[in-house]
Amino acid sequence: MSKVSRAAASPAATGPRAGTPARTPAWRYAIGMLGTSIPINLVKGSVILYYVDILGLDVRAYGVVMTIYAVIDAIDNPVLGYLSDRTRTRFGRRRPWLLVGAPLLAASLVALFSAPDVDGIALVLWFAVFAILCEAFDSMLNANYGALLPELFPRERERAAANGMRQGFQLVALVISLAVTPLLTTSVFGTEETTEGFATTAILYGVVACVVIVFMAVGIRENPRYAPDRRPRLVPGVLSILRNPLFWKVGLVGACYATAMALVLSGVQLYVRYSLGLPVANALLLQAVVILVAAGGLVVWTRVIARRGALWTWRLAFAVLALSFAALYFATGLVPAMLAGAVVGIGWSGMLATNDLMVARVLDADAAAHGEHREGLFLSAFGFFGRLNGVITGLALTSLGVFFGYNSGDDPGADPGTAFRMYLCVYPFVLTVIGAIGARLLTVPEPTADQPAPVADPPPVTDPADGR
Repeated sequence: MSKVSRAAASPAATGPRAGTPARTPAWRYAIGMLGTSIPINLVKGSVILYYVDILGLDVRAYGVVMTIYAVIDAIDNPVLGYLSDRTRTRFGRRRPWLLVGAPLLAASLVALFSAPDVDGIALVLWFAVFAILCEAFDSMLNANYGALLPELFPRERERAAANGMRQGFQLVALVISLAVTPLLTTSVFGTEETTEGFATTAILYGVVACVVIVFMAVGIRENPRYAPDRRPRLVPGVLSILRNPLFWKVGLVGACYATAMALVLSGVQLYVRYSLGLPVANALLLQAVVILVAAGGLVVWTRVIARRGALWTWRLAFAVLALSFAALYFATGLVPAMLAGAVVGIGWSGMLATNDLMVARVLDADAAAHGEHREGLFLSAFGFFGRLNGVITGLALTSLGVFFGYNSGDDPGADPGTAFRMYLCVYPFVLTVIGAIGARLLTVPEPTADQPAPVADPPPVTDPADGR
C-alpha cells in the first residue's frame, strides 16, 4: 500500500487524533485579513498619487521600477513559500513567518511614504527600494496566511464561509486604507498638495496592521498532520507546479481579475480628480459605495456558492464585474459614478467570494496527487500571477503618457480626464472580459466528497498555543 493510501485509510486522515489541535475559530483566522490588507492597499491606492502626481516622479520611471520588481518577485516568491513549507518549529510552520513579517512590512510602509526632499534618480531609488520591500514582506505574509485557509478549513462549505468572513475583513481594511485615506492625508493630517499626511497615515496603519496580525497569529491552531517529517524539495516542487496545467489556467484567469482591480485601486483618486473634476477627497464617497455594496454582496454570493457551487458562481461574478466597468466609463459626475460603482461592488464581491476557492481546489488536487501539503510554495507561485499586475499597472500608466500626454502631476497633458477613464475603465473592462471568457472555458475539479486531501501521518505534535 502506498504512503498516500495508508494515510487515506488511517483514522487520522479523516478524524481527530492525538496531537491534533483544537479547531481555529473562523473569525480569529479571518481577522488577519484586516492586518494584511491595510498596508498593501495603502500602497496600491496611494503610491501613484504620492510619487507621480505630488512628488513628480516620471511615469516611465514608475513603469521601470514595477518591471524590475516583477523579475525579483518571480524569484523570491517561490523561495519564501518553499522555506515556509519546510519550516518546523514548536510554534508551527506559518506562525513564525507571520510574526516576523508584520513589523517588517509596517516599517517598510512608513519609509515608503516618508520620502526625503529629493528628486531625480535619488527619488527613483527611494521609491524602488521601499516599494520592493513592501511587496516582498507582503508576499511573505500572504503566502503563509493564505496557506492556512485549506489547512484550517478543509471542507469547501466551511472554507467558503471562512473565506467570506475574511473577505469581509478585507473590505473593512479597504474602507480604512482606501476610502478613509484621502480624508486623512488631505484634510486631517495634511493637504491636497503636501505629503505630510501620508507619513502620519502610514505610521497609524502600520501599527494597526501589526497588532491585528500578531493577534491572529497567536490564536491559530495549525494542524501537525500537514507538516510531516518529510520536507518538500525546491526544484522538484517548482517543476511539478510548472507542469501542472491547472496552475497556469487558474493563475492566468485569476490574474485578469487581480490586475483589473489593481488598476481601479491605484487610479480611483486620479479618476476623481481629473475625469470627474472633483477634489480627491470625494474619492471617499465613491470608494465607500463600492466597498459597502461589496460587503453586503458577500453574504449573497456565499449563499449562491452553497446552491450552485464555486465554479458556476465564479463565472457569473466575472461577467458582472466586466459589465460594471462599461457603466463606470460613461459616468459624468459623482452621483452617476457612485451608481456605477455599486455595480462594480456587486461583481467584485462575487470575485472575492470565489477566486480563492478556485485556488484552494488546485491546492487540494495537488495534495491528493503528491501526498504532501506545499501550500506555501504553490501560493507563492500563484503570487507570480498576482505580481504581474505591477508590470501591467506600470505599462498602463506609461501608456497614458504615450497616448494622452499624461507624464506626471507637473505634466498632466491636454486631456488627463480621458486618460484616467481609459486607465480606470477601459483597461479593466478588457481584462475582465478576457477573464470571463477564460473562466467559462475552464473546468476546476470538484472537491472529492468534500473531504480534505489525504496526508501522511506524522508523530503527534503539540501546539504550544493549546497550553498542552
